[in-house]
Amino acid sequence: MPFQTLFFDLDATLYPESNGLWPAIRERIGQYMREVMHLPEDEIPRLRDYYYHNFGTTLRGLQTQYNIDTRAYLDFVHNLPLDEYLRPDPELRRLLLSLPQRRWIFTNSDRPHAERVLNALGIADCFEGIVDVYALEPYCKPQVESYRLALDLAGVADPGTCALLDDSTRNLAPAKDLGIFTVLVGSDGVHPAADRALEDIHDLRHVVPEFWASHPSAEEDPTIDPKGLEDL
Repeated sequence: MPFQTLFFDLDATLYPESNGLWPAIRERIGQYMREVMHLPEDEIPRLRDYYYHNFGTTLRGLQTQYNIDTRAYLDFVHNLPLDEYLRPDPELRRLLLSLPQRRWIFTNSDRPHAERVLNALGIADCFEGIVDVYALEPYCKPQVESYRLALDLAGVADPGTCALLDDSTRNLAPAKDLGIFTVLVGSDGVHPAADRALEDIHDLRHVVPEFWASHPSAEEDPTIDPKGLEDL
């Protein structure tokens, strides 16, 4: 069955973890727990590991255990100068616009952060919508309920017509169980949770050519730069 909808994770998927932004966000999470919540510094790694494994994310764990202000937390951890990490990515833009499927962002982050990242990369208009942490409440990836919510919000009736691209095998596993085609970004090789794996999002055309099986010609689609297609 042809692919109709593609869900893309945001951080460390649409840009490489090596650029430093995602590690900086993780550092801000620890800083929030230390400076705002005044939790013992030596306890923070253990707590984060516990929240990660039992609630899906540190945020969901802190919401459950401490009833924190979600907006204040997200504003704090994402308060970073994105221009120090991200630049417009014309190659990625051409790649996304060449895909014939509907494209959605599916992230455990919030919409404001997602929009800032997409704008910094120059690809904000490449997606039909954003499924964010607020849309998923009270769930998050990798809880299976979050995938069902994402499918509903995107108007998808058959998971088999979708694909999810994510940098986490933990997040891909429930999607695969639902019948969603899964693509691991940021690592190659064979992974039980991934139908395909690629080191960099720019390699997508070569690793998953099926996405372009019903690709319209560049002449029929004015949004696509023919030269850009030759460069992919």
